[in-house]
Amino acid sequence: MFTSLPRILLAAATLLVALLPQLALAHGVADGDRAFIEQSSGLQILPFIYLGAKHMVTGYDHLLFLFGVIFFLYRMKDIGVYVTLFAVGHSVTLLYGVLSGTHVNAYLVDAIIGLSVVYKAFDNLGGFRRLLGFQPNTRAAVLIFGFFHGFGLATKLQEFTFSEEGLVGNIVSFNVGVEIGQLLALSAILLAVSFWRQSGSYLRQAFAANTLLMGAGFILMGYQLTGYFVG
Repeated sequence: MFTSLPRILLAAATLLVALLPQLALAHGVADGDRAFIEQSSGLQILPFIYLGAKHMVTGYDHLLFLFGVIFFLYRMKDIGVYVTLFAVGHSVTLLYGVLSGTHVNAYLVDAIIGLSVVYKAFDNLGGFRRLLGFQPNTRAAVLIFGFFHGFGLATKLQEFTFSEEGLVGNIVSFNVGVEIGQLLALSAILLAVSFWRQSGSYLRQAFAANTLLMGAGFILMGYQLTGYFVG
């Protein structure tokens, strides 16, 4: 297992680099979806629910963070608590950011989202206890990072020209879709992790998995910070 670990890390790192454009644009909205959003008028509940769900299912940054959050959670009660905290944080800032028109720098917010992935992977590796001698409140961390994940999407939606007619209902519908998408994506992640745990190699491969997760977070951070300082 240990002799093959460097090869696994190298292959996964190569894949991460290849996926960099997609990972960095995890909050992006497809051109066709953008056109629909800007051209729609009035209350469009189902289409906006669909768009919200689509965003979450294809939101690599959200999925990486959630993967880290549930990595060592075995009870559905605990998973429910953490996912709910993330959903509350994400919903509050998404709705507030869009409806209030509060603007924040998109590059910095997305860099913090990358940091959230690094943070959770480092936490899973026991880094805080080893280096700092204490364990930060994991529930508070998930909630706080949930706020930033919501603002990340809000910064993208603020780029669109929304019709004032049905605006609140459409944004709320979009947020409902995001949460539905989160449940669908989380279900797939839990199914995959459940099979992985049954293989008996789960704990032995935990270090490699979270190292890769941390690498993905650093890639996201680096890309966004480059955009902030260069763009």
